[in-house]
Amino acid sequence: QYRIEALLKIKKQGFRDYPTIPDEEHLDLVERDDQITFEIGLDDEGLKKEEGLDVFKYDPEFDEREEEWGRIRAEILGEDSSDDESGSGSGSENGASSESEDEDVPDQELDVAQNEKKTVVIQDLTETDLVHLRRTIYLTIMSSATFEECTHKLAKMDIPQGRESELINMIIECCSQERTFLRYYGLVSGRFCLLNERWQQAFEEAFATQYNTIHRLETNKLRNVAKLFGHLLHTDSLSWSVLSVIHLNEDETTSSSRIFIKILIQEMAEAMGMVTLKERFDTDNPEPDASLTAGEDSGLALATTDGNAHPSTREWFKGMFPKDNPRNTRYAINFFTSIGLGPLTDGMREFLKNAPKLILAQAQAMAAKEAQSKNDDDDSSVLSTSSSSTSSFDSSSSSSFSSSSRSSYTSSSSYSSYSSDSRDRKRGGRRSRGS
Repeated sequence: QYRIEALLKIKKQGFRDYPTIPDEEHLDLVERDDQITFEIGLDDEGLKKEEGLDVFKYDPEFDEREEEWGRIRAEILGEDSSDDESGSGSGSENGASSESEDEDVPDQELDVAQNEKKTVVIQDLTETDLVHLRRTIYLTIMSSATFEECTHKLAKMDIPQGRESELINMIIECCSQERTFLRYYGLVSGRFCLLNERWQQAFEEAFATQYNTIHRLETNKLRNVAKLFGHLLHTDSLSWSVLSVIHLNEDETTSSSRIFIKILIQEMAEAMGMVTLKERFDTDNPEPDASLTAGEDSGLALATTDGNAHPSTREWFKGMFPKDNPRNTRYAINFFTSIGLGPLTDGMREFLKNAPKLILAQAQAMAAKEAQSKNDDDDSSVLSTSSSSTSSFDSSSSSSFSSSSRSSYTSSSSYSSYSSDSRDRKRGGRRSRGS
């Protein structure tokens, strides 16, 4: 369309930038008196057929004929004969030298020359195709009469893989530019989420991106974007797992993100009803989506994979209804109560009421665990000391036994020596008496 507009503009200008016949002063024309015209008719008599010209034949006098043709050309075009002769002479010399040089050119240089002759692939870094795609998506969205027509036209565009974000971002941008939220954009987005899983994943990524950068939007744009995602969530076109990126506490939220959460939940409560929304947000219920996934023909985005309740459904909403810290729980209760959604805080109020008992029970469990670990350490130390005392007793007993054996051995040896001396003395006394 852009090219057609450019061509129409050139036509309106009368092709003044593109003249049909350039001026004669810019053309190197042969004067009419110097023109040689050969007029030959195909039906003339006396024409000689030269069929030999159709067959290639080697011409041994090729260089001479080329020089002759150079002189004829110079004469016709009015070129200087001296220049032509010098040019032809230099050409012949260059030809001869080139032939001699070609023989000496290495193979590497020939390969380089061949590579230079190859076709070079030019990469367009101006993103012209991307700009054209965005323009086409925008014109299709704005010119369609119904959401079904818009979805049909956009689905026929064959948007390549990896470019899903372009379509999603364009739908969100068009929706944010409206003065008030139009259900038209919600229906188009919901239809794409149900067409293919890749569009649903693209919308999930877009939700996280929009929530993290929501502070960049104005109040009116923020309201339209929040209502768009609220429509996708309460129609179950988008999985509720995207709510896991929301952490409702004083440290991780800003004024813009709180306004976004407020409009999002209010839109869902208005469409679904407070009772149904409370059941879906009930984090204490082990199967909050059991009633929704029971029917096979419900077509919901929260359908389970293996026939059982999704194990992480309760984890999706724990950031919005925190129970990890009484301070965060009190903050969430005050937030939902101030926006008129107090029934959603019943579970958190019960938790806050029993928080002291839970904290005391946790403290007692921690103390018991520490005492148990301390007793285990003491038992291990007693076992180590008993084993060391046993080993020391064994070593002392063995040493005492060896010393006692040594003393008994010395005493026995001394006794034996004493007994032998006494016997010798008695024998000597008897002999002296006899004499």
